[in-house]
Amino acid sequence: MDRSAVRTAVEQAWQDSVLPSLSELVRIPAVSPAYDAGWVAAGQLDAAIEHVRDWITARGIPGAKLDVVRLPERTPVLLVDVPATAPDADEQDTVLLYGHLDKQPPVGGWSEGLDPWTPVVRDGRLYGRGSVDDGYAPYAAITAIESIRAHGGAHARCVLLLETGEESGSPDMSAYLEHLADRLGSVSLVVCLDSGAADYERLWLTTSLRGDVRVGVQVRVLDGGQHSGTASGIVPSSFRVLRSLLDRIEDSATGEVLLPELNAEIPANRVEQARAAVAAVPGLIRDSIPAREGMRWVSEDEVELALNNTWRPTVSVIGAEGLPSLPDAGNVLRPSTTVALSVRTPPTTDPEVALAALREALSADVPYGAEVTFPLSDGAAGWNAPDTEPWLESALDAVSEDVFGERWATMGLGGSIPLMGLLQGAYPDAQFVVTGALGPGSNAHVPDESLHLEFAAKITTAIAYALDAHARR
Repeated sequence: MDRSAVRTAVEQAWQDSVLPSLSELVRIPAVSPAYDAGWVAAGQLDAAIEHVRDWITARGIPGAKLDVVRLPERTPVLLVDVPATAPDADEQDTVLLYGHLDKQPPVGGWSEGLDPWTPVVRDGRLYGRGSVDDGYAPYAAITAIESIRAHGGAHARCVLLLETGEESGSPDMSAYLEHLADRLGSVSLVVCLDSGAADYERLWLTTSLRGDVRVGVQVRVLDGGQHSGTASGIVPSSFRVLRSLLDRIEDSATGEVLLPELNAEIPANRVEQARAAVAAVPGLIRDSIPAREGMRWVSEDEVELALNNTWRPTVSVIGAEGLPSLPDAGNVLRPSTTVALSVRTPPTTDPEVALAALREALSADVPYGAEVTFPLSDGAAGWNAPDTEPWLESALDAVSEDVFGERWATMGLGGSIPLMGLLQGAYPDAQFVVTGALGPGSNAHVPDESLHLEFAAKITTAIAYALDAHARR
């Protein structure tokens, strides 16, 4: 493969073809189903799929087959099947490239001149919802494949899988993987472009993702509210009962999660990788979150912060009901308090075991005999990458030297990409390249989301190197 020509072709494609089409994709308000109950009637997820399908079709890749797959009552997926460059290649040997087309809700507070549904290019970034999370993914994947084919490279059969429910936790992907198992074949390499980078100086590979267990907990002490002057001191506060239950799962002074089922031993190689990442990019963890004046982080040790965020469980209260707003707060002993908990779990924790342990801890021997119910409970597994094989390490070394000028680095992430755990379970022998353009200032899920265009093009080139090396392994 003519690597210099590949790099040039990728850069040109991003300017001439990718950026115009991706900008139009930003305009489509394809909000994920968890945030849009009327998504079917709205048709925006379908519009996003059609837009990307039209762009890929227009590329005219020989032998490529495009199919929108729809299972009943589930979000659609776009499947792009590109045959191997070698006519005698094993048709079952598959590279699975993954991205998603659904988006987070727009939220308010965008900076002057910016808007979630209006693409704006400013200072080398494309601003708009879905630009970096994860609308650029199909463009990067297809451009990498095109550049290989045009400049003497090789690739195995490639299947691009684009879902439309990732921001809702990918609830439909288990069903789709089962439905598409025969069509996917034997996956030996997974490329995911929905992850992040600690800086824009080098290629970052994600080595682990935490799981996520969510549970809604309601504590009820009365059937209806009572005047606090009449009932307090007689009826226990539902908030106090809930607070005591939460103390069973988390040490409120330190944040340590107390249930053994929600903890896991941290592998030695992941500890060493955290140390190496912090050494390579000082401030990697501390500077990733805007600091409020006078606020201290959980630890002064940046390696410990990295491990807290990637391999240790944490509990966050992400929602509440039964608490009136301040202007509406009367002197009432409220009948119930409900909170939604998000428990980020270590990559190797079983979400079903974790969920069962949470429910048991929160419902056994409840103080005062208060009623505890769980209006919400679900969980998604984390993911821990397999060891990198020599052929892939060589490709990463080459693209680091040719394109980035810095050695590639690894990092765990504190968030989840539910499909990665599912794919590892389905294809235990596959190699994984989990990377992405979600670097500093990307602002995924919040105002001013943006894609660093030069870095996205470099990632595209990196995928081309990996695909070529995989075909020749």
